[in-house]
Amino acid sequence: MDSNDLLDKLSQLLGSARETATIEFKSNWDKPGDIAEYISALANSAILDRHDRAWLIWGVDNQTHQVKGTTFDPFNAKAEGNQPLIMWLTQKILPRPDFTFHELSNPYGKVIMLEIHPPRSAPLAFSGVRYIRVDSHKVNLAQHPDKEARLWDALGVKDDWSGELVTEATLDDLDPEAIEAARKRFGEYLLKNEPDTSRHEQIRNDVASYDVATLLNKGRITKSGKITRAALLLLGKDESAHFLSPVDAKISWILRDASNKTESSQHFGIPLILSTDKVYSRIRNVTIEHMPDGTLFPTAIQKYDAWVMREALHNCIAHQDYRLGGKVNLVEHPDRLVFSNLGQFIPPSVEWMLEHQSPPEHYRNQWLIDGMIRLRMIDQVGSGIRRMFETQRERFFPLPDYTFDTTEQGYPRIEVTISGHVLDVKYTQMLMKRSDLELRQVLLLDRVQKHQALSSDEAKPLKAMKLIEGRSPNYFISAKVADWTGQKARYIRNRGLDDNHYQGLVKGYLEKYGEASRKDIDDLLLSKLPDILDAEQKAHKVRNLLQAMRRDGSIHRVGARASGVWKLGPEE
Repeated sequence: MDSNDLLDKLSQLLGSARETATIEFKSNWDKPGDIAEYISALANSAILDRHDRAWLIWGVDNQTHQVKGTTFDPFNAKAEGNQPLIMWLTQKILPRPDFTFHELSNPYGKVIMLEIHPPRSAPLAFSGVRYIRVDSHKVNLAQHPDKEARLWDALGVKDDWSGELVTEATLDDLDPEAIEAARKRFGEYLLKNEPDTSRHEQIRNDVASYDVATLLNKGRITKSGKITRAALLLLGKDESAHFLSPVDAKISWILRDASNKTESSQHFGIPLILSTDKVYSRIRNVTIEHMPDGTLFPTAIQKYDAWVMREALHNCIAHQDYRLGGKVNLVEHPDRLVFSNLGQFIPPSVEWMLEHQSPPEHYRNQWLIDGMIRLRMIDQVGSGIRRMFETQRERFFPLPDYTFDTTEQGYPRIEVTISGHVLDVKYTQMLMKRSDLELRQVLLLDRVQKHQALSSDEAKPLKAMKLIEGRSPNYFISAKVADWTGQKARYIRNRGLDDNHYQGLVKGYLEKYGEASRKDIDDLLLSKLPDILDAEQKAHKVRNLLQAMRRDGSIHRVGARASGVWKLGPEE
């Protein structure tokens, strides 16, 4: 939109009798978290109302709709960690939002118009929570299941790519070895779900006697004997991959060294029911010495749990958005495995999956997922992620890390990292065995151990329970947790000392030597500042200390900022 279009649009919006589900007026309101929540609510409401965009406008009275002007400046505003607001909003809202800030001049003052486009793949969420507008009120979408169901319907998520028929393909396009693997696994599925063991022999005989069409129909791989895309993905011959074009139905295994240089790689195509075992066999799952809790003797244990690896890989296959044209990737580093697939993470968040025992209402590839469950490639829907976390916890290994980002082409991507080593043995053991901590709390404290950022909503309950201290983004374990895990010295290094202590060091230096350059003061203080701070934050801390001492007259600077020296006493 050019300026004339925006002025016309503003005039139209001001003429509305009241705020609607896709229009919100504000004055000088500038809290980043609130803005992010409103972007989620307005964008999601635009989907339901079938509007091509929503608007958040600053400088207008929300009662009278009179232009009052605003001091809000989104182009220079900062969010957490001094990050530019617009970049922060783009990174914190998932899937990546499509919005544009506009600034308009008005005789009564500046007006800021935020133009928000509705998402196409999934409802927008901020900090794992999706919002919606009910009349002019912003509310949690999860509290309105009817609206949530209509929203997903409007996005067309129920159009299941994996369940669509491939009319040109026949049973002859399926791999015989893959079909026999499917027969074996489907039999195991039926036995697992039949508590009456007296029927097990009959089940085995039945499955062995099924012809291919009956087997695949019962396994929900085909539909009335007709080939689905899911059937080709799981059981198709390698030469049948052209039926899925332009989809690149492959798994890429990439081995990298400690410097991230690629040492080896291999690509595995359909049938994926066989390819996953081939990928698994390439992973260097060596035996390591592990010190279990309560013993002085190391125990031999595999670096990675076999079930966790398979579940992570099979989840990538199940939830890949094949329409985006990318491959499933498994990158093996010396100390970790990184699994990734394209597509938006449909549940509200990983934390939501850990807290809820029921699966989300919608999945991208429902037919493929149903088939993979019956072939025992993935757990019952919704339980696999939680079991992965519980298994790592039982092994006293760091919990899986989920990362949601985008590719260079702008496609959403999910990445799962499985660690093959323990960062701090005693911390991990004590953390994982605390029966009084819920799995979500263990997850968040595990992130603190890994120096990963927590949102304010995640940190708030941990602070209330006195499990962490510090300020965003530099949270660290509290004195209580440090006592549990034998990390009292680390706690003191992370907490740091009172500012008076550091100021005393500066004064002592100046009393002895008369003056100090900024480099002298950096050499004096940087190594003594809290370990939790990075180099830039430590430099910022020293600068603030010096300015505070300058304001109270303890010291003054002589000369230019870059080349001057500091001396005791106030400026003359």
